[in-house]
Amino acid sequence: MSFADLGLSDELLKTVEAAGYSEPTPIQAQAIPSVLMMRDLIGIAQTGTGKTASFVLPMIDILAQGRSRARMPRSLILEPTRELAAQVAENFEKYGKNHKLSMALLIGGVQMGDQVKALEKGVDVLIATPGRLMDLFERGKILLTGCDLLVIDEADRMLDMGFIPDIENICTKLPATRQTLLFSATMPPPIKKLADRFLSNPKTIEVARPAATNSNITQRLVPVANSAFDKRKTLRQLLASEDVRTAIIFCNRKTTVRELNKSLKKHGYRSAEIHGDMDQSSRIAELDRFKAGDVNILVASDVAARGLDIKGVSHVFNFDAPWHPDDYVHRIGRTGRAGATGTAYTLVSAADAEAIENIEKLQGTKIDRLGELPRGEDAAPDKKGRRPKSAKAAEPAPEARDAEPAPRRESRRSRDDDRPRDDRPRDDRPRENRRRDDRPRRDARAERDDGPDDGGWNGPVPDFLNFSIPA
Repeated sequence: MSFADLGLSDELLKTVEAAGYSEPTPIQAQAIPSVLMMRDLIGIAQTGTGKTASFVLPMIDILAQGRSRARMPRSLILEPTRELAAQVAENFEKYGKNHKLSMALLIGGVQMGDQVKALEKGVDVLIATPGRLMDLFERGKILLTGCDLLVIDEADRMLDMGFIPDIENICTKLPATRQTLLFSATMPPPIKKLADRFLSNPKTIEVARPAATNSNITQRLVPVANSAFDKRKTLRQLLASEDVRTAIIFCNRKTTVRELNKSLKKHGYRSAEIHGDMDQSSRIAELDRFKAGDVNILVASDVAARGLDIKGVSHVFNFDAPWHPDDYVHRIGRTGRAGATGTAYTLVSAADAEAIENIEKLQGTKIDRLGELPRGEDAAPDKKGRRPKSAKAAEPAPEARDAEPAPRRESRRSRDDDRPRDDRPRDDRPRENRRRDDRPRRDARAERDDGPDDGGWNGPVPDFLNFSIPA
């Protein structure tokens, strides 16, 4: 089957051919005709299978007829992250160059002024993240009553990020007689409920079972000790032993992203970082450096796990096992795209035993082990990060460690790039992992040895206190 068999216009076929594509992927072959027939659609496909083109291409032909009006977009595409929204915009620019369609991108992290001006001119395609869209709607800068086509992309990621209430709110403001397309790599019950409520007799297309991983990706688990130093050392060994052309390394926390990138640079690797604390222009700049080959290693949080199409990524490394099993599917899906092969390594400590079990249960297959994984009940830390006594007893003697001196305070300072614990930002840690004792103790001044005992006075000593009554 070719794209010409799908019912696309001649102008669009020329653009697709010029882009180097001749045969549609399974999701494209099944979705494009249904979208052109104006049917509601649920598309379930593993990441990297071409979901974006399966709605971008038919939308261009559908919107070719008609004209836009000020502040009333004709179509709306909702994306969970800024990067995904920008990537969809790039697809519209690439495939729609032979069509005179106007487009606006509404994302956070940039000034509203230019976005409002674009809306006032009228747009055919509005690509937005839910937060910025609702912000402009509440300010009266946009009307959704003229939107006849809605696309909800990466719906399961919307669920993970807490956007489902916003999606429901947005759907109630759209015309009831509209075409709705919902695309997702997985279909958890809340997304199914959303589809049942807002889609009308949709056609369901499933080209891979929910949460299936790409068969072109070789997956391996690597056992590591439960310390950042040992994990970084193991990661560098993997980078040195593998034929790593370009790699993405995923971490669960933004602070870990920063620290790991700093460590890799210190050891001579060409690496960059991307995470949610960076402003949008910096994130785009780092992604462009990675795509251009200026750096070949990208250390990232899950902000880069969904939908980003970066060609030629040979390896994915999970420095931290993901907390949610669905995220594992999306992370490793950054490699092995468009029929290519890839390799995914996950560093697994004793604390990750449950997460790995959930991932394998979701996939329905066992992942290859490079050695025996540590057992979770032997060394898993408690809520305050303390190991059970049995685990402490099993640790090697301090003199047996060649890279980690015995005193705890000195060991943290002696590691290659660890920052002092008190200096680490904690905003990005999961709420359940934040400790009450992170705040400074009230009696910290009393513990300092910085002067004579003043009886608890915590300010400068007034002169009258030094006065003594003559005997």
